[in-house]
Amino acid sequence: MNLQPLTAVSSVDGRYRAVTDRLAPFLSEFGLIRARVQVECEYLMALSEEKKVGIRALSLDEKSSLRSLVTNFTEEDAALVKKIEREGHENIPATNHDVKAVEYFLKLKLADTSLADVREWIHFALTSEDVNSVAYGIVLRDVLEQVMLPSLGGTESALMHMSETYAETPMLARTHGQSATPTTFGKEMRIFLTRLRKQVDAWKVHPILVKFGGATGNWNAHTVAVPDVDWRVFSRAFIERFNEEGKKQAHYVPLELNDTTTQIEPHDTYAELFDAMRRTNTVLIDFAQDMWRYISDGWVTQKPKEGEIGSSAMPHKVNPIDFENAEGNLGVANALFNHFSNKLPISRLQRDLSDSTVERVFGTAFAHSLIAYTSLEKGLGKLSVNTVALQAALDEHPEVLAEAFQTVLRREGVEVPYEKLKALTRGKKVTLEDFAEFIDGLEVSSEIKNRLKQLRPENYTGLSVKIAKP
Repeated sequence: MNLQPLTAVSSVDGRYRAVTDRLAPFLSEFGLIRARVQVECEYLMALSEEKKVGIRALSLDEKSSLRSLVTNFTEEDAALVKKIEREGHENIPATNHDVKAVEYFLKLKLADTSLADVREWIHFALTSEDVNSVAYGIVLRDVLEQVMLPSLGGTESALMHMSETYAETPMLARTHGQSATPTTFGKEMRIFLTRLRKQVDAWKVHPILVKFGGATGNWNAHTVAVPDVDWRVFSRAFIERFNEEGKKQAHYVPLELNDTTTQIEPHDTYAELFDAMRRTNTVLIDFAQDMWRYISDGWVTQKPKEGEIGSSAMPHKVNPIDFENAEGNLGVANALFNHFSNKLPISRLQRDLSDSTVERVFGTAFAHSLIAYTSLEKGLGKLSVNTVALQAALDEHPEVLAEAFQTVLRREGVEVPYEKLKALTRGKKVTLEDFAEFIDGLEVSSEIKNRLKQLRPENYTGLSVKIAKP
């Protein structure tokens, strides 16, 4: 069957392709091949700028020509690279090696240009993992800056709006699923906003480390061929070239050389990144489940979408499908992120190839996360808070005032106040009138009695408003 959304094996390329299409320029094989081309072209230019290497200086036009191979890289170009890898092309035999195919592709592209004489400097002294490490760094950096971080903006904005709009809207809290000390809806939204921001900030705390040190990370071939160059200094400066464009982005994730590696960069910063993304997703799973419950209780209502069917059997249904969709996709993404973090930092001796196939699954984890972020934003756009239902729930549970009463009575020196309130309320249906009668029987000042009688669940919200609107 021809590949199209209806025949795709994975839902991220099938049912959800309209959402995940934004990831394709980065996390597809096309995106990876283009990044490899970028690394090889920039390396050729960097070599030409180091006089001690021995390659002639390139003109500005020649450098522009090399960069145009990246900016104008097409699907046809990527297909040619794959053809060279699988079956060869013209006088080029099949490489059965993806990075070597990129080298031959570039030599083919430069054959009839003024750069023909420097073609053998392409991939000079490198191992394929030098190119791959930097290419994956570019891909991850770009997709974070341009897709993933911006995609959380809608959820963050919605949480900010709700925390401020409903800062003073009282709400019954639940601990262990039971009625508990009141809060405000806005304050509960502020909690998720704060948690989300903290975890997302962790995406940008550490740079993505890459390697560029040759076959086993020692610059062996480099130093034999050109001993007068400080190759570690050269490599640091080379990697910094890829940060210039990134610094222009609103969300900046830098690349940095790791000069102490085996054949591969140990991927510890990958694990840090994926752990941060997994924690972000866990916060959002928690949020999605809470919103599901608020919707179930009628405290939050959803605006029906014209023509949408909630149930094939029950016409009245307006299901919280966006929050359920987000929860499921976040769980799948987290399973993958967890595997990435556990597996990628482990490589036998100076390298094994088990990381390569795992890296090719990055797009799947990012895609399920992006689907979830999109669903959350969509779901939040349908919501309104049912303040009448919130107040009704508070009215049903005046027993939550028992905490306030026993705490005030402790300060007033009343004996065993906790036990007295426990006897009054635990396992019983109490009313405000029951509390008033209890208060009248206390040996405390009339001022304290009046103060306690004025308490209502809706005004017993502590510092919730200030927390919601710091």
